[in-house]
Formats: sequence, C-alpha cells, structure tokens
Amino acid sequence: QVSLVESGGGLVQAGDSLRLSCVASGDTFSNYAMRWFRQAPGKERQFVAAINRSGVHTYYGDAMKARFTISRDNVKNTVYLQMNSLEPEDTAVYYCNGYSALTGSHYWGQGTHVTVSS
Repeated sequence: QVSLVESGGGLVQAGDSLRLSCVASGDTFSNYAMRWFRQAPGKERQFVAAINRSGVHTYYGDAMKARFTISRDNVKNTVYLQMNSLEPEDTAVYYCNGYSALTGSHYWGQGTHVTVSS
C-alpha cells in the first residue's frame, strides 16, 4: 500500500511557474513508475507526464512537452512537476499516480488545485 500526498498548487497568473511535489510513503518508492495527471472542471482526466523508476526516462502529454518537466528523487521519495509559462488552460486538479509494473497496482494522491488567471 502506497500513500501519495501532493502539494504546491495554488493561484497564479498566466506566465508564472509552479512546482508540484508528491511525497510517497508505505512502500519502496523506486519500485514505482510515477505519473502526473490533471482534471479540469467538466473534463476527463488527462495524462500530463510520466517518469520511470530510475528517473532516466520521461514522457509528456503533447500540450505540456515544452513547458513541464517531471523529475524524481528516490532518496526523498518524491516526484516533482515543474510547470513553466502557465496558461489559463492549465487550470485543473493535478493528481500524482504511482504504478507498479510488477504487481499491476495503481495508487493515487488526493490532488492539488492549480488555478491560472489570465
């Protein structure tokens, strides 16, 4: 069982930056690939970014590739999402997800709200 707690969301203006954090506990963090998703009001949950267990490989949704950076610190059991040049369209609840290919288990955090004003 893994517990994920996101933080770092808030209200910012267009063009600003935010860094989201997701701290994991309860299992060996490096056993899990980590992903960020987001869900805007009235829309389906959308893939944002992913990082493999070692942190060497990263993947991004097309709309985020040039502005967002995912990273992880396996000592601190934390995955980060650096978001630059934020746009009002980035307004959403951002969720952290941990996935174990070994067990097929998925774990979700409670989400952190990001609001970008124009």
